[in-house]
Amino acid sequence: MIDITPYTVEFSTLEPPIAWPDIFGNDHPVEIEIGSGKGLFLANAARAQPNHNFFGIELARKYARRGTERIAKLGLANVRMLPGDALLFMAKYVPAASLRAAHVYFPDPWWKSRHRKRRVFNEPLVLDLERTLEPGGELRVVTDVGDYFNVIQALMATHERFLPLPEPVPTAPEHEHDYLTNFERKYRIEGRPIYRAHYRFE
Repeated sequence: MIDITPYTVEFSTLEPPIAWPDIFGNDHPVEIEIGSGKGLFLANAARAQPNHNFFGIELARKYARRGTERIAKLGLANVRMLPGDALLFMAKYVPAASLRAAHVYFPDPWWKSRHRKRRVFNEPLVLDLERTLEPGGELRVVTDVGDYFNVIQALMATHERFLPLPEPVPTAPEHEHDYLTNFERKYRIEGRPIYRAHYRFE
């Protein structure tokens, strides 16, 4: 049995606002992923950038656990996973100007009109990103839903401190784990279009 305790953070143990050095034991730059799923991005990013800390938030506890187990198997000391509500965490727990980057990959589109208020990428989230990203910090967003992507782009266009940057076309994956997320792997294999946006916070 893998011990995931060192890699797991619970709301019950936190007092807002948090201090990232208390979470990671160092003052390295922090990147946050909203909706971490099974942790593929966190695992790849943490190995590629060992001098950055990565904090993942996943609402579905079963996926958060699977993601944390992946991180624990790899022994990635620069990753923590929180099962719970990302919007609550961003609004109440993350200190101002404390994030180097934020990542939102394949957020749930909530297809039905009456459910769209549940979408994670909304005006309150963007306001919290403005508050929590450091100047020069980055935001990356990826979705396979064109309509949702248009909504995201329109929303971001109303926040002038976010400067759109070109997003390079991803190269062909070298192996089955060489994808941004499990969703990207599935959708690229299926040949679905994928929409990407990259912003720098000024």
